[in-house]
Amino acid sequence: MRSVMREDHEQLRGQFRRFVEAEIVPFHAQWEEDGRVPPALWAKAGALGFLCTTLPEPYGQGGDFGHAAVLIEELARVNATGVGFSLHSEVVAPYLHHYGTPAQRERWLPRMAAGELIGAIAMTEPGVGSDLKAVRTSARREGDAYVLNGQKTYISNGLNAGLVIVVARTDPAGGSRGLSLLCVEEGVPGFSRGPAMRKIGLLGQDTAELFFDEVRVPVSHRLGEENQGFAYLMHQLAQERLVIAVRAAASIEAFLQRTIDFTRDRQVFGQSLFDYQNTRFRLADARAQATMLRVFVDDCLALHLRGELDSERAAMAKLNGSEMQNRLLDEMLQMHGGHGYMAESGIGRAWVDARVARIYGGSNEIMKEIVARGL
Repeated sequence: MRSVMREDHEQLRGQFRRFVEAEIVPFHAQWEEDGRVPPALWAKAGALGFLCTTLPEPYGQGGDFGHAAVLIEELARVNATGVGFSLHSEVVAPYLHHYGTPAQRERWLPRMAAGELIGAIAMTEPGVGSDLKAVRTSARREGDAYVLNGQKTYISNGLNAGLVIVVARTDPAGGSRGLSLLCVEEGVPGFSRGPAMRKIGLLGQDTAELFFDEVRVPVSHRLGEENQGFAYLMHQLAQERLVIAVRAAASIEAFLQRTIDFTRDRQVFGQSLFDYQNTRFRLADARAQATMLRVFVDDCLALHLRGELDSERAAMAKLNGSEMQNRLLDEMLQMHGGHGYMAESGIGRAWVDARVARIYGGSNEIMKEIVARGL
């Protein structure tokens, strides 16, 4: 047992693994065809206590980030990349819990924990990637409401979301100090969505463009203080980047074991592929790198459980994890030969899906800049 994981974490792992094998694995390929995971899955997960595990009662399950990590790892183990539970539970819900008023928490968090309300966060805009200070979506104050105008793109959970936290500019001249977080519910006039966006990977994850045309958002639906959105985003992004690192480490481990098994079974020129020294050395190198990543990610997880994970270390974890995941999955695919290039092989899909990890959550170039500031 890994030292960072307690018995209650591992008990949850067993429960969630059974759920994944019964409710996700048999259907995930169809969801990739559909470009969307059915909302009914969220209700099933919520009923079993698999959503918002880190939030205190009565809003969530009263667990810690170790419980969240278990769920992230189990989804990564089977490459269930269409299921956006971690974004909902470990990104959106914490914003509401940390910065929301009691009325806001009561309005949204119990339904999110139950899987009745799916959450998304809208940061990225066309032409504005990791540079949040350049956000153009605007929100002007009119009495007891903000009037929201703009467009967001590449929004995960974008089609299923019943609640979207929108990063908007409330002070045109304020730069990074002019952003606020507004909660927009589905169905309000002027809020619309484009069709599912076609991607090269994460095919089951509903990704969409969101449009806001004179959308009136009550001031009571603003998260935290006006013009403090950038500070809130910077504080919460460390956890989002740890999520990516946790997923990367688990993905590498799962597909390394699959590759070991495949090479033992695959016969080439009268012997197993594993019997060739070149294969064993490549697998040994992958195991050594994966072990080092696991130790570092678990150390970051332990720090986070104590409330001590800083942005620089989270950036290192995201940078190293995503780069290693891309590199090693590519190596593993090569060892699968032509079979690895087939969509049904699993390793090919994981390889394509992993590519975005170097982009989202802040591109790896941004991660390097964060680390460089501490040199």
